[in-house]
Amino acid sequence: MAVRPIVISGSLVLHTPAGRVDKFDTELAHLIEDMLDTMDAAPGVGLAAPQIGVSAQVFVYDYPDDDGNPRRGAAVNPELFMTPLEIRDVTEEDEEGCLSFPGERFALLRASRAILRAQDVHGKSFEIECDGWFARIMQHEFDHLLGYLYIDRLDASEAKLAAKTERKRGWGKPGLSWMPGVDNLEDEAR
Repeated sequence: MAVRPIVISGSLVLHTPAGRVDKFDTELAHLIEDMLDTMDAAPGVGLAAPQIGVSAQVFVYDYPDDDGNPRRGAAVNPELFMTPLEIRDVTEEDEEGCLSFPGERFALLRASRAILRAQDVHGKSFEIECDGWFARIMQHEFDHLLGYLYIDRLDASEAKLAAKTERKRGWGKPGLSWMPGVDNLEDEAR
């Protein structure tokens, strides 16, 4: 379908809980196709509707399992159930990034396992059990639907670095976006 601009930290839609989806129609199907195209062009492993300026409880994902089998799909009106967080020191393996805070990575503890319950593009309910990075992706995208960026959940030292980066890059205000496949914000960050 079409690649859409990705909004950057500071846009109101990223910091407001998304609205529930009530219509499972061609408009929703086109939105999901656009989200998948945008995610692929970015490139990313997940993308939530608020990241393209749409306040809807929808996210897409694309992350293979341990055997390389594809796990690609969309979650509409999701619920996420996580195992308790294991309190430990963060490491480089805990670093994640976000297409709405492009080119940056910060360490964040996440639950190691999660269960996603959602509807597909047609409104059919499904459930996925996930662990490791796939569980991290689910938590990251679900947070977007609640109005949170991962930088909102960082510990104090990492949050200070993220805030400094946001000021340096001129983010944190409404109206900023980038176009995957056109703008190369990932390289500008380095």
